[in-house]
Amino acid sequence: MKVTLASIPDVLVIEPMVAVDSRGFFFESFNQRAFNQATGLDVQFVQDNHSHSVKGVLRGLHYQIHQPQGKLMRVVRGAVFDVTVDIRRQSPYFGQWVGVDLTEHNHKLKWVPPGFAHGFLVMSETADFLYKTTDYYAPEFERCIAWNDAAIGIEWPLAAEPRLSEKDLAGLSLKEAELFE
Repeated sequence: MKVTLASIPDVLVIEPMVAVDSRGFFFESFNQRAFNQATGLDVQFVQDNHSHSVKGVLRGLHYQIHQPQGKLMRVVRGAVFDVTVDIRRQSPYFGQWVGVDLTEHNHKLKWVPPGFAHGFLVMSETADFLYKTTDYYAPEFERCIAWNDAAIGIEWPLAAEPRLSEKDLAGLSLKEAELFE
């Protein structure tokens, strides 16, 4: 497994060893011991989530202000442009974002620790997005930052207006949002 630091060093891009032959491919999508050794982290995952979306859907930027979740994410079908925003006020990277293409073909995983907002844009006809979390989903603590907040300046690869949920349409600006110290 190859681990690369993103432009925000707490965000990791992980490339598993993939065995490919004429029959297809095989790789370990997760191994706790290998993950801990390769990343230097010691996290425990408590929940697995699966999101299915159609082209043009933009989900985010979501986070939980209490019970914050670290996330290990990958795409098993399709392609997404995955974005994380550092919302830790004391971080030297506060307000900065990292975008990574996660696809069924590149098999990349992305680790995002607690203290970040997360979102993604579906680039393929459909996408199945899987992620492990380090804490349980708690809707009462979920918050949303506007996907298009000019103060963050995410360069989404949009071909048209994104398809958004009501929750995402109501996202707050970084300036208005409840954030991590």
